[in-house]
Amino acid sequence: MTGSRITAVGHYQPARVLTNEDLAAMVDTSDEWISTRVGIRERRIAGPDEPVDELAAHAGAKALAAAGLTPADVDLVLVATSTAIDRSPNTAARLAARLGMPGPAVMDVNVVCAGFTHALATADHALRAGAATRALVVGADKMSEVADWTDRTTCVLVGDGAGAAVVEACDAGEPGLPGIGPVLWGSVPEMGNAVRIEGTPPRFAQEGQSVYRWATTQLPAIARRACERSGTAPEDLAAVVLHQANLRIIEPLAERIGATRAVVARDVVESGNTSAASIPLAFSKLVERGEITTGDPVLLFGFGGNLSYAGQVVRCP
Repeated sequence: MTGSRITAVGHYQPARVLTNEDLAAMVDTSDEWISTRVGIRERRIAGPDEPVDELAAHAGAKALAAAGLTPADVDLVLVATSTAIDRSPNTAARLAARLGMPGPAVMDVNVVCAGFTHALATADHALRAGAATRALVVGADKMSEVADWTDRTTCVLVGDGAGAAVVEACDAGEPGLPGIGPVLWGSVPEMGNAVRIEGTPPRFAQEGQSVYRWATTQLPAIARRACERSGTAPEDLAAVVLHQANLRIIEPLAERIGATRAVVARDVVESGNTSAASIPLAFSKLVERGEITTGDPVLLFGFGGNLSYAGQVVRCP
């Protein structure tokens, strides 16, 4: 049976750093208020001439280079994003054009903060079914473009960036390969309005307390079930990469999953909430810094907009 594996990752963040002190000069807030409530110290902000597909292209090119591949080697491109301004061409098509890909299938996946793990599962399914042989999966968001910079409860959260993974088909029975485990995904439609990007122009808003209660009480059991689907005990995980929403959510959620020996990604401190980019961005940084090594089991778990969730255990490339 055909399986799939992540063979390389990459990430990109814009050059401009926006610190909590910078924000305090813009709205009624302070470094202490932000860091004690959400754990964020700084975030990266893209310029007006840096669209989402450009962020995605930088991360995608880095992942392809790490895999030793050319753009022509890819036959499926999936981009998880909820902040692309234009509806067509979609972000995946624009990414493919930027990288010079000759003719891949191109799809955007809009599941907001859980977008990357949904897109990764979709690529895994396509490769297992034989519909593609090699995929580039990217999470990219420009949250600064949908932020209300007068609302101190939300503008302090957001950042911009992109992360990417090259996914290749492999023999599911071959031991030792860094594979992608079965996804566990779902949503809570009746609570979908708790996280929103809507209106004209679109603006990000959320019911913070509702999201916090849901994430810290309901998601630990779901994340443990995602581990069970791959046959991995939480205590055997080498790393846990959760959606980087809020340090006060990440730390208790990781603890309640039972990943007692795992490295817990805390990229939110330096990147803020980058929505669909947050998981691949944090994962790529762990790999780049050598905090995890080839073959290590890693839980990727996205949650947020639509009150959707999706998680799977993958092997580190």
